[in-house]
Amino acid sequence: MTDDTNTARVLIIAGSDSSGGAGIQADIKACAAFGAYSMSAITAITAQNTLGVQRVDLVDPDMVTAQIKACVEDIGVDVVKIGMLGSEAIIRAVHAAVEPLDALVVLDPVMVSTSGDRLLEESALALMKELMVPISDLITPNVSEAELLTGLTVGDTDEMSRAGEALLEMGAYAALMKGAHLEMKSIVDVLISEEGASVMTGPRLHSRHTHGTGCTLASAAAAALALGAPMEEAVSSARDYVFEAIRTAPKLGQGNGPLNHGLAVSPGSEDGDDPNPDEEGPTNPFAALKGLQTDES
Repeated sequence: MTDDTNTARVLIIAGSDSSGGAGIQADIKACAAFGAYSMSAITAITAQNTLGVQRVDLVDPDMVTAQIKACVEDIGVDVVKIGMLGSEAIIRAVHAAVEPLDALVVLDPVMVSTSGDRLLEESALALMKELMVPISDLITPNVSEAELLTGLTVGDTDEMSRAGEALLEMGAYAALMKGAHLEMKSIVDVLISEEGASVMTGPRLHSRHTHGTGCTLASAAAAALALGAPMEEAVSSARDYVFEAIRTAPKLGQGNGPLNHGLAVSPGSEDGDDPNPDEEGPTNPFAALKGLQTDES
């Protein structure tokens, strides 16, 4: 963060989800849960719900640029979180606006929605690899996205690591290779960076309420980074947060339901009455951030 503010600032560049479970809406909720201030540059307006995406209208690239410029010139930014871009023109506009910034960049390379709807023009994939991956301090692809970006098959943790290393060779500083889509008993993610590799495991929750998990995880990591957390700590805190958000999901919708971004039910509590709200334990997703948040104005 810059010297003139104690507030962590995250600029979110992504599409809007009318149902509130993914996209800009999920990003803002995740940042708020971590105590970071979020701004937005909307790249697309979607009509969607837990059953799928009914319509996508891309925003004019000049308008995307104008939104980014308005936020950066007035409020400033510590971390830029990039989600759905949609087209080659928007990718070029976002790259031109973000590349010169003195800010960390978290890229969630959104290509296909949870329900299987394509959210990136096929012709834009090459440009994503050419322009966006090299400016990323952290890229967070799922298995299918990793395969599209690297051309490699990803079926186990070794192949996740190889794909992550390929992304580093393309210019990214760190890659969180997400393994939730692999058929394993546990969730296994691999964080690959210039500093080495870290395998992160966790229990698998069998739930249909996973709409927006990718957006939420990337934004939670972005918020933690903006608060000053080191990369591995930021990713670990984000993973814990998403686990609890799925575990306490509000069970809305007929399809892939949204997460509990606000964690209205306290971690480790079934009735919302947490007798030890400040206890730092393995079920508290914010334990790692306790020393990073500040009440100073």
